[in-house]
Amino acid sequence: MTRDAPLPTVLLIDDERHALASMRMALEDEFDCLTAETADEGWRLMEDNFVQVIFCDQRMPGKTGVEFLAEVRERWPETVRIIITGYTETNDMISAINEAGIYQFMTKPWHPDQLVMAAKNATQLFQLARDHERMTLEMRYLSNTAETKLEQQRKALREGLGFENVLRAPNSPLNATVAVARQYATFDVPVLIQGEAGTGKTQLARAMHYTSLRSDRPFFELNCAGMTDELLQIELFGARRGALAGVQTNKAGLFQKTDRGTLFLNGVDSLSPAMQMALLRVVTEGAFQPLGSHETLGTNLRLLTGAHRDLRAEVAEGRFRADLYYALSVAEIAMPPLRARAGDIAMLAQHMLFEAASAHGKPVHGLADTALDFLENYDWPGNLRELENEVTRMLIFAQDRVLGPELISRHILQADPSEDGADRSADQVLTAEGTLKDRVELIEMRILRETLTRLKWNKSRAAAELGLSRVGLRAKLDRYGITPPRKTPAETEED
Repeated sequence: MTRDAPLPTVLLIDDERHALASMRMALEDEFDCLTAETADEGWRLMEDNFVQVIFCDQRMPGKTGVEFLAEVRERWPETVRIIITGYTETNDMISAINEAGIYQFMTKPWHPDQLVMAAKNATQLFQLARDHERMTLEMRYLSNTAETKLEQQRKALREGLGFENVLRAPNSPLNATVAVARQYATFDVPVLIQGEAGTGKTQLARAMHYTSLRSDRPFFELNCAGMTDELLQIELFGARRGALAGVQTNKAGLFQKTDRGTLFLNGVDSLSPAMQMALLRVVTEGAFQPLGSHETLGTNLRLLTGAHRDLRAEVAEGRFRADLYYALSVAEIAMPPLRARAGDIAMLAQHMLFEAASAHGKPVHGLADTALDFLENYDWPGNLRELENEVTRMLIFAQDRVLGPELISRHILQADPSEDGADRSADQVLTAEGTLKDRVELIEMRILRETLTRLKWNKSRAAAELGLSRVGLRAKLDRYGITPPRKTPAETEED
C-alpha cells in the first residue's frame, strides 16, 4: 500500500461502546474506521460511505447481526461481512452462512492481532472480488467488441467481394448476368458459369459466395485447365502420407477444406473422363476418398463450376459426361466477353490503371479520352486479363500523369476508333475479298494511323519514320481521310 493511497474503510457495529472503542483502537492505524451502535445507524453509514468490510456484533437490540448483514448482502453484495459473537451456536452459524453470506466468525474475547489480520484478509478479498468483477466486465466487453469487429469484417468482406465489386457501367450487358447470379446466390444449388477465358467467372463466383448463406465459411477456387489427373486428385481429394513420392504428411484436399463453404472449379470442360467420374460422385453423394486411403470421407460444400467451352456442345460430341453436366448445371450463367461490353471498358481500364499505379507506386491521373477511344474499339480476345496487361504496360512506359494513346500496343492502334469498330487483324485483310489495290490501301491506312497515334500525331517524325516527305504524308492523309480522333495538346506540328 503506498503512502498516498486511501485507507480501506471498515464499519464497526456493536451496541457496547467500550467494545467499539477497543476495535477502533486496534484498527485505526491501518484502516479508516466508522462506528455504529445500532443496525439502523450502520445502514445510514453504508449509504454515505464506500465500505469494504463490516465487523458486526450478533446480539444487538432490534435486528441481529445476521439479519442486518443479510440486508447488506442484498444492497452491497461485494462488501465483506464478519460476525463477532460471544456464542458459538451451530444453528446461528449455519443461518449466518446461508442468509448473510458471512465471510468469517470471530468469537469474544478477540485478540487485537487477530482482528487486524481478519480485517487485512477481508480487504484483500474485497479487492480481489472487485478486480474479478472488473475483469469479467472487460472480458465481456472485449468479447462483444471482438464479435462486433468480426461481424464488421465479415460485412466489409461481403461488401468488398460481393456483386458491388463486379465493375460495370449503368447500362452494361453484364447487368442482366449479375441479376441472374444474385438470384441464384441465395439458393444452395450447383451453378455452371460459362464464358471465354478471362471474362471474370471467378469474380462472379466469389460474389455469389459472399452473398449466399455460406458467406461466413471459406471460399476456394481452382482452375483445372492444364492440370494432370494426379495433381488434380491431390489438390481436390487430398492424399495420405506415402501415397505418392514427395507426400510425406497427410494432405487435406479442397473437398475437405471447403466443408460447409463454397468451391469454384474453373475449366471443368478440360477434365478427363476419369476425373469427370470422380467429380460426379462428389456432386451426387458428397463422398470422396483421399489418395492412398480406403476411408470414404464426406463433405457438405456448394460447388460452383466454370467452363470455357459450351458444355452442352461437349456433351453432344461425347467429350463430357451428360450426367455430370446435368448435375453441375442446376443453374447456368453465361458471362459475356469483353468485346460485348464496350461501354464498360473505360471504367474497367481506369480502375485497373489506378490499381496498378497503387501496386507499383507510380501515381497517375488517368487515361486520356483518345486512349480510351482505341481501347473501346478493340476486340480483346484475352478479355479482362488482356486489358489489365495492356493498361499495366502503358503505366510502365508512361512519362506523364495522363496516359495517352501513344502508349497503346501497335496492334490495338491499328483499329479505327469509330462506333462500329473495324477489322483489327492483318490476316483478315489478307483473306478478305476485294482487289489487290483495295486491300493494300487498307493496310497502308492502318499503318499510317498507328504510326501517327504512337508519335502523338507529330507529322514530321511520322514522315521520317515512314520514308515519306511531308507533302507525301499529307497527301496520303487527305486521300484516306485520316484525321486525329480528337484535337490534343500533343499535336506538335501545325497543319
